[in-house]
Amino acid sequence: MSDRQLFKLVHSTARQMAVRAVTLAPEGMVVEIKPKTRSLEQNAKLHALFGDIARQARWHGRLLTAAQWKTLFISAHSTATGEGSDVVAGLEGEFVNIRESSAGMSVRRMNSLLEYVTAWCAENEIATMGEECAQ
Repeated sequence: MSDRQLFKLVHSTARQMAVRAVTLAPEGMVVEIKPKTRSLEQNAKLHALFGDIARQARWHGRLLTAAQWKTLFISAHSTATGEGSDVVAGLEGEFVNIRESSAGMSVRRMNSLLEYVTAWCAENEIATMGEECAQ
C-alpha cells in the first residue's frame, strides 16, 4: 500500500475501494473527506479576469498586477461573505493580510468568488474576455 491514496467518490466502486483502503490502512494513518477543490477551468477563468482588471483598472490611482488584484479580491470576497479578514504585522514590520488560498477553495466557494469578481467588473466597466469568464 502506498503512503497516499485519493478516491473521488463518484460511484459505488470508488466508495468500496475507499472503504477497503481504510480497512487495510496501518495504525496512525489519517482519513480526510472534504469537498472537491476548485477546477483548473475555474482557476483559468479567475486569472483571466485578474489579467483583464490589471490592464484596465487602477486602485487608488495605481496600476496593480494581476497577483495584487487577486489578493485584493480574495480579501474583499472573504469580508463580503462573512468570513472576515485578518491583517497582522509582518516579519519586517509591514502589514500582511492573512487570507484564504484560492487553491484550497471548494468548487462552490470558487464559483462565489468568480461571481463576485465578475460583478465588480460589470460595476466598474471592465471589459472581460467574454461570457465564458463569468460562468
